[in-house]
Amino acid sequence: MRFKTYTPTTDTIERQWFVVDATDMNLGRLATRIAHILRGKHKTTFAPHIDTGDYVIVLNPGKVRVTGKKLDQEFYYRHSQYPGGFRAVSLRDMLAKHPERVIEAAVRGMLPHNRLGRQMIKKLKVYPGNTHPHQAQRPQVLEIPEAKK
Repeated sequence: MRFKTYTPTTDTIERQWFVVDATDMNLGRLATRIAHILRGKHKTTFAPHIDTGDYVIVLNPGKVRVTGKKLDQEFYYRHSQYPGGFRAVSLRDMLAKHPERVIEAAVRGMLPHNRLGRQMIKKLKVYPGNTHPHQAQRPQVLEIPEAKK
């Protein structure tokens, strides 16, 4: 009796849409759960070399919580490639000006750092308010359990 390993193909992958309200959720726990869904590890058809993940819509990213002094000690860095072009923005300022970038950066760091990861991050949709333009996809509400206190 021979068993064969199942390998999904692009034709057999079924993608779902999930929506998450980030209000009062811990940033790290939220990002790990989103990365898990984007990668497709929650499915029985998961394969590490194929993007089998689902779409995730995140609402209210500016209302996420962080613990400790991270608001003032966590920084996002970039450089314009010109002399003196180094910039550092604190988490507090980034949440105030561009809250969607905070979620995107946290999730991007948890995905593979190759072309497969760049393909997966495109399935993440982050919107600063309570509404999103993906009603036609009928997204399901994704429940993320909080840690017991």
